[in-house]
Amino acid sequence: MRVVIVDKAGSYDRLRIEARPDPTPGPGQVHVKVRAVGVNYADCVVRMGLYASAREYVGWPIVPGFEVAGEVAALGQGVEGLSEGDPVIAVTRFGGYTTDLLADRDQVFALPEGWSFEQGAAFPAVSLTAWFALYELAHPRPGTSALVHSAAGGVGGALLQMLKLRGCRAVGVVGGPHKVDVALALGAEAVIDKSRQDLWGEARRLAPEGYGLILDANGAETLQESYDHLGSPGKLVVYGFHTMLPRQGGRPSYPRLAVDWLRTPRFNPLNMTNQNRSVLAFNLSYLFDERHILAESMTWMLAQVAQGRLRPPPVQTFAFDRVADAHRALESGQTVGKLALIP
Repeated sequence: MRVVIVDKAGSYDRLRIEARPDPTPGPGQVHVKVRAVGVNYADCVVRMGLYASAREYVGWPIVPGFEVAGEVAALGQGVEGLSEGDPVIAVTRFGGYTTDLLADRDQVFALPEGWSFEQGAAFPAVSLTAWFALYELAHPRPGTSALVHSAAGGVGGALLQMLKLRGCRAVGVVGGPHKVDVALALGAEAVIDKSRQDLWGEARRLAPEGYGLILDANGAETLQESYDHLGSPGKLVVYGFHTMLPRQGGRPSYPRLAVDWLRTPRFNPLNMTNQNRSVLAFNLSYLFDERHILAESMTWMLAQVAQGRLRPPPVQTFAFDRVADAHRALESGQTVGKLALIP
């Protein structure tokens, strides 16, 4: 088997492919022969050494990756409901950049009928993030006006689809004209292209009384304005800080990180109470051991897929050996949907 290993924090040159012995599944485990690996922005943050849970749970060296799709190669003792050769999706807390994955049985799910391995590998992480934001934290009611930043990305696209299922009015924010139609196709009622439009002027025009829900993974660049554009009641859900990290070069600028840390708003509970606004935040990797959440969310989402109510994001593929190119592309901010590595 081969894995992509990062032995210490750094740029794209830290992504190294290493040969390892093929795994043997233990009791309750599934050996998945990987056909596609989902690539997430969090993987880039892991490589830079800035992902806290990666340091806490693994340290260096680390194999990044949260999701794969492939075929069942072997089953450990006691595994039921699967057979060798079955096409599956598997989720993992790190370790996904591999040609062969060992996963516990409750981390493995059937690949939806008619889906490619690339689509399957691109689905879990972004969809689980969107599901947790909406169904565990925000609980928006039908008719709620929601603003979704990075709406043409993986999580943004999943949020748009799920908001539409809940009967909400979603406004998407994108960073270029080539992303507008993508966001509209995923369920946005309106799209703000911040490369050509005044983001907050348009946001106010589209929801003069403010938004009941804003979903923001940008960080210091937009958090304060996102909060200020909430209605009453209103909820801001934070799940990342992407604009604080580099768009090229692959290495963080620590002076810029320090400045952005100082620019990051501190929300006063007294003001929040008087303004009738809430701030919610999470990191999905810390929820990995909450297996009931994984089971509930994946069961619901795959049922929606089977009914044609949720679809996979558009996927751009890279050969396994071109993992550095995939990271460069993702960090550029120009991609839409998801990226996948093909062993």
